Amino acid sequence: MEKWELFLAPYEQVVTEMKIKLKGIRKQFTDKNEHSPIEFVTGRVKPIDSIKTKSRLKGIPLDNLEEEMQDIAGLRVTCQFVEDIYEVVNLIKSRNDLTVIQDRDYLSHEKESGYRSYHLIIEYPIQLVTGEKKLYAEIQIRTLAMNFWATIEHSLNYKYQGEFPEEINKRLIRASEAANLLDEEMSKIREEIQEAQQLFSHGRGKQQDRYYQDFIGQKETELGEED
Repeated sequence: MEKWELFLAPYEQVVTEMKIKLKGIRKQFTDKNEHSPIEFVTGRVKPIDSIKTKSRLKGIPLDNLEEEMQDIAGLRVTCQFVEDIYEVVNLIKSRNDLTVIQDRDYLSHEKESGYRSYHLIIEYPIQLVTGEKKLYAEIQIRTLAMNFWATIEHSLNYKYQGEFPEEINKRLIRASEAANLLDEEMSKIREEIQEAQQLFSHGRGKQQDRYYQDFIGQKETELGEED
């Protein structure tokens, strides 16, 4: 593969445009003072070394990357609740500016490692000076708890290259179960949490929050001392 920058530039455009659109969904909910199923959005283009490594492992010729490697462009949507994940999936599937070509539900069918997430493979059209070009991208949708676990597992996987010591593997599975339990408990009080967040974001919560008021009082005292 020659001229990696030219090859990856369209994928950078996919990530940039999709981040704007996904963040736009979040803004539409917050503008209406409604709970947004999207907490935050990140994105990246897979590093060249990672592309080369995956191509060797999967037996994908470098000339066929565009057709056979579906996660060169990657987006990650993080949600507060498991229910939000499915809402985000439905929102993405209902769009007419992209095509979902594959979904992988690792919530209902989690991996043996304990990994839980929802993956969508999309085909996204970008406009170049040479015309329209359709590229694949992967969207991973997780809760905050799932994302914490996956981030730690990814770091350990980098260290051990997938061959975890038995004790580490057991602890990762237990940690995954704990994260799953946390998500389940948060779902049970989801309405209470959302109501509290609404109150706080509109100022009523801040007016009644003792820690916030103590902080304001401290700042006023400091300003008075400076005078």
